[in-house]
Amino acid sequence: MINRRQFNFATAAGAITLGSVPVRTLANTPTHDVFVFDAMGEIRAVYTDALCREMIDSGLNAVTVTLCDPKSYETEAYERAMAGILEYNQLIDDESEFWFKATSVEDIAKARKEKRIALFYLFQNSTQFGRDLNNVDIFYQLGVRSSQITYNFQNWAGAGCNEINDSGLTTFGHQLVDKMNETGMLIDLSHAGMKTMADAVAASRAPVIVSHSCCKALWDHNRNTTDENIRAIAERGGLFGVTQMRPFMTHQIDNAVHFYYQHIEHAINVAGIEHVCIGSDRDHRRLTLTEEYLAELQAEEGPNFKREEWPLYFEELNGPRRMETIWDGLSKRGMREDNLEKLFGRNLLRLYSEVIG
Repeated sequence: MINRRQFNFATAAGAITLGSVPVRTLANTPTHDVFVFDAMGEIRAVYTDALCREMIDSGLNAVTVTLCDPKSYETEAYERAMAGILEYNQLIDDESEFWFKATSVEDIAKARKEKRIALFYLFQNSTQFGRDLNNVDIFYQLGVRSSQITYNFQNWAGAGCNEINDSGLTTFGHQLVDKMNETGMLIDLSHAGMKTMADAVAASRAPVIVSHSCCKALWDHNRNTTDENIRAIAERGGLFGVTQMRPFMTHQIDNAVHFYYQHIEHAINVAGIEHVCIGSDRDHRRLTLTEEYLAELQAEEGPNFKREEWPLYFEELNGPRRMETIWDGLSKRGMREDNLEKLFGRNLLRLYSEVIG
């Protein structure tokens, strides 16, 4: 159990004071007063008020959310991206008791003081930019603060993780990296092929993030990242986010959460504790695999949906209090409290302060 105290984080932008968290509905939760930031997670309009309050009560302070379906290209991708911004803006307006649109690290402190969750906007592809770099400025002005270079397949910038031939970052991809650096938009290399990822890490003048992946050295999955790339990201000041997608770690369904802890520990051994974070890529609802829910998933994922891989989650992490479970699980495995604090949010605060401001 952590001690109750105030956290002051020195950042590249100066001292950011997040302050202590006022008493919420429940007490003595392990992450109650820790700064908790999910590098890539889900927020959905169907969440009940009770669920939103429980997320806040668990200690969650900030989430970077995906705005729209990343599987589209060209004009459709641009239109969906614009619609995604409008939809999330509306959600935040409608449920302002719970959510706070964040475009800077100062917004995290404001949201935390008001017992709300700061939401940063992310695209999981770069197809919404087309081949017009001015679109980076347009989306930045609308509040988007990070974007992946690729999703699963080839686009103008590079190759996704499911491509047969990854030829690396393209000429346009280099231009896009330069433009995102210039604009202050964080480069996310999740879903990238390993050559494209390595090229982008080397090309970027600012630290980058892989917000949600796992370790290829432990489980050979297309979505996982090599130790070589994890190390390169860390050497340039970036972060590697470990996701909670069970098929990226094991075929085992029951009593399997230890595999997740092993991927976190491996990433820390490779990159160092200063360069690892949590990027859940998970829903906050307590899910059951009903036919209704599976139909919802099929509609969302289309050809990406593979029934044999479900559930994607570890049952131990199924619900809004999963960060508490992870804190306790890693603590029992010997992780020190100061390192847990870095993993759970301080590392992300440092990166966002440096790149986004």
